[in-house]
Amino acid sequence: MALKVWLNDKLVDKDQAKISVFDHGLLYGDGIFEGIRVYNSKIFEFDAHIKRLYQSAKAIRLVIPMDADTLKDAVNQTVVANNIENGYIRLIITRGIGDLGLDPLICKDAGVVVIADHIQLYPEEFYEEGLTVISGTTIRNHPMSLPPQIKSLNYLNNILAKIEAIDAGAAEVIMYNHEGYVAEASGDNVFIVRDSIIYTPPVEAGSLEGITRDVVIRLATKENITVIEKNLTRCDLYVADEFFLTGTAAEVIGIVKIDGRIIGDGKPGATTQLLREKFDEYTRA
Repeated sequence: MALKVWLNDKLVDKDQAKISVFDHGLLYGDGIFEGIRVYNSKIFEFDAHIKRLYQSAKAIRLVIPMDADTLKDAVNQTVVANNIENGYIRLIITRGIGDLGLDPLICKDAGVVVIADHIQLYPEEFYEEGLTVISGTTIRNHPMSLPPQIKSLNYLNNILAKIEAIDAGAAEVIMYNHEGYVAEASGDNVFIVRDSIIYTPPVEAGSLEGITRDVVIRLATKENITVIEKNLTRCDLYVADEFFLTGTAAEVIGIVKIDGRIIGDGKPGATTQLLREKFDEYTRA
């Protein structure tokens, strides 16, 4: 069966899902998106994702051409049409068709794209053995340039950092902000554990206010584990007892080495494993 994609106001076959070369989402990365998981035919944290999407749209003065309920219905239709029981949704809003000028006001109608498909996760052994990461030299966008709360289509900052990881043979890269503090990984949020306390960078440091991040913080709190948002240095990562990432695709995954330094005993730690188990339980529920 051909994959169905929601394009603006209807479902079309994958090979018919095309946008104009004059869409400002293509020309300038002018738009927003959400990556959303589907577990057991249920859309994970759907309301939270939709809320963040509309907040991002408001921040960049982009008018989504349908209300939240209508948009959620379009997403649901796309998931059902593709028989997705466990998979991934990419929900995209572009500025729409304009011309070669920067002026966004000439784009009359925003474009809506919903893709629902399966996703390639890290192999299971990565969750059991942990990942190796590096510190990147590509710094996170300055928050006064592009606020980290906006999940923008302009992902070049993260892509350049990801290339550094690929060149180094590492699974991920840690990005730092203009002050030298930890911001996030190229596609995931950062957490460390030290003396049984979890620390994670605040949004102001340049980290996306991740949906999975928020869920993991709630799960940790429920387990009576203290979670503190504070600025972290590279040294904080080096001396952590545990180190893990969270994200829509990654879920909860341990880091066992950064810049050649072994984290803990070189295996995902007990807190990381506990939170992964609790996250699995939460998604199954």
